[in-house]
Amino acid sequence: MRKQYHFRPSAAGLRAWDVDRLVSLSKEVEPELVPITAIRELDEPYWGEPMNCRSVADHARLIAEADLGFPIILSSDGRIMDGMHRVLKAMNLGETHIRAVRFASDPAPDFVGVDPDDLPYDEEPKASKAREG
Repeated sequence: MRKQYHFRPSAAGLRAWDVDRLVSLSKEVEPELVPITAIRELDEPYWGEPMNCRSVADHARLIAEADLGFPIILSSDGRIMDGMHRVLKAMNLGETHIRAVRFASDPAPDFVGVDPDDLPYDEEPKASKAREG
């Protein structure tokens, strides 16, 4: 799997966080159970790409492979920074809550104002593929 980033817009341009770094920084945060109904992104456009049947199938595979043993990562305002495929798997399994770690204050982004296509994606991820999604 290629390197993953979490993106958020800002006045200074698109902010990007390296997901491997988010996983590392969140290891010291105590997990909590979060109601799936509290995940706002479930009712918002999320992946920022037009979905065709092939991309839906790709996401369905990632959802099926997602490991619920890893908590999702939330920003200080409760937004998903990593773990949407795990949220969808939990939802499809009829779960009402999901384990999550929430930053008390968000770490600084790794990149600001850089086009996503210009970010480094060729590094091998440090985290296991099982954490995917």
